[in-house]
Formats: sequence, C-alpha cells, structure tokens
Amino acid sequence: MNLSTLKPAPGSVIAKGKRLGRGEGSGKGGQATRGHKGQKSVSGYSKKSGFEGGQMPLQRRLPKFGFKNINRKAYKAVNLDVIEAYAEASGSVSVDVDQLVQAGLVPKNSLVKVLGNGTLTRKLEVKAHGFSKTAKAAIEALEGAAIIL
Repeated sequence: MNLSTLKPAPGSVIAKGKRLGRGEGSGKGGQATRGHKGQKSVSGYSKKSGFEGGQMPLQRRLPKFGFKNINRKAYKAVNLDVIEAYAEASGSVSVDVDQLVQAGLVPKNSLVKVLGNGTLTRKLEVKAHGFSKTAKAAIEALEGAAIIL
C-alpha cells in the first residue's frame, strides 16, 4: 500500500461550489455570471413565489372558494366491531377513550365518536365523546350503556 495513492471513497467528499464575484483573477468576477444590469443582477434579488414575469399569476386568476370553520370539531371514528374486538381481547365490560388510546386504536387528545358499523354480541358500557344513532341503539339493545363524555 502506498500513501500517495490513498483517496476518499467516491461520493464522500462534496465538491465546493463556484466562488462568484471574488475578483477578475478567478474568471468569475465582474458581473459574476449575472449578465448586465437588470433586476436579477442586483444583490438581494428574490423572485416572488408564483411570479410569472408580470402576467397575472395562476393563484390570482382562479376564484376564491370555501372557508375553514374555526369551530369545527374533528372526531376520530371507531366502529362497533373494533370496540367488540377490543372488549373481547381485554375481557372488560367497560370501554372508554383512555383504554382505546392505550390500545393504539385512536390518537391521544382526540375526540372519539362511536359509529354503528359491525355488530355487538355482549353487554358493554362505552364512554366516548359522541355516538351515532345506530351505534347508540345497538349498544342499548343489549342493555349496555352509551355514555357521552
């Protein structure tokens, strides 16, 4: 092995960029590849996002529509079949939001709404932030309790 033949692995060394505007001797002095005069030649220039050379930009040509409701409550949906499977696996007769969070079925700090997809076969006490009509009817048909938090 000869020390004069050692070199870094390919791709491990990043090539240095061109040093523009550092004197005529570098070959990249003067206008520093920016051409002569004009808006884009000056320091501090930055083009606005969506700028189309003075033409009316697309985001201003299209009409505005819709709105975001600041009072919207976003619920995470959990179906009856999921609750049934969880209750069967854990062997509990009561299911609440904290248990669903620990089981990884819903994210932490989210509002949970129980929907009526699936069937129940056992009496359960379910605590959640909301229930659909069909879910509430299915829970109460087996003499269970649907408790709104």
